Order: sequence, then structure tokens, then C-alpha cells
Amino acid sequence: MAVKLRMQRHGSKKRPFYFIVAANSTSPRDGKFIEKLGTYNPLTVPATIRINNERALDWLHKGAQPTNTVRRILSFKGVLYMKHLMRGVSLGLFDEKTANEKFEKWNAEHEQLVVKREEAHRKHRQDKRHSVAQESVRRVEEKNAAKVAAATQAEVAPEGNNDEAAPAEETNQEG
Repeated sequence: MAVKLRMQRHGSKKRPFYFIVAANSTSPRDGKFIEKLGTYNPLTVPATIRINNERALDWLHKGAQPTNTVRRILSFKGVLYMKHLMRGVSLGLFDEKTANEKFEKWNAEHEQLVVKREEAHRKHRQDKRHSVAQESVRRVEEKNAAKVAAATQAEVAPEGNNDEAAPAEETNQEG
């Protein structure tokens, strides 16, 4: 029996939500599975990923093959890096304590990167909202300025037309 780590779709139409599961490779996508390892919600910004790292690592050690998307998720969460470090431990390249230190260092750097990305996204959204608000204020000011100009022109136009109309009539009488 070949085991795959894959995503199982849930949620309503156009509102996906996924379970990350270990399943027999012959079972249907949304069908029977062996174990639920976590969840993935792509609708939140940034996407929400919850996964049991120990169980996913255990399945990888047993030979389960992740799909491409699940491989990316496991890589993002550091499960594949931990598998790499555990392989180094099993080969005797370093001890488990060193592997855990390396993973903790990587995890701290990764968390800083994630926080920085979230902050940049939040700032971009705020700047976008601010620019949209400024644009709407500018449009309102232009409309108000146009109304004032039209009202001023309407007041000036009748007086100006009477003065200009009289010389035009005199010109017609002469000719």
C-alpha cells in the first residue's frame, strides 16, 4: 500500500478549505484517509497552515510521498528540513542536540521572515486604502470646485452677456 500525504478539499463552492491527510494512493481525493495531519486555509491573508509536525515527519520517515502542494507546505513549516537533519543524525554526521539547535535557529529566522512579510502586506493594504481615500477626497474636491466655477460663471455670464450683446446689435444695425 503506497501512502500519499495530500490535501482533501472541504468547504463550499468557491470557499475552499483543506485537510492535510495521509491516505492510500488509490483512495479518492475526498474519500477515505488514514490520518488527518493538519489543515490549510488559503482564504486568509496570509494563508493559515496548521500541521502536526511530528506526525508528518513520522509519515515521511515511513516512506509516505507528499504531493507537490503538500511538499511546499511541509517545506514552509520546516518538516522537510527536520527530516534532512534527522538523516544527518542517522548517518552520524552530528548528534540530535546539534540538529535541534540548527532547526531552532532556522525556525527563528523563518518566523522573522514571516512576520516581516505579514507587516509588509498589512502596510501595503493600509497604503492602498489610504491612496483610495485620498483619490475619493480629490474627486469630491474637483466636483465641488467645478460646481463653484459653474455657479460663478452663471452669475458672471448674464451680466457679461448684456454688455457684449449690445455692441453686437449695434454692429448689425450699422451693416
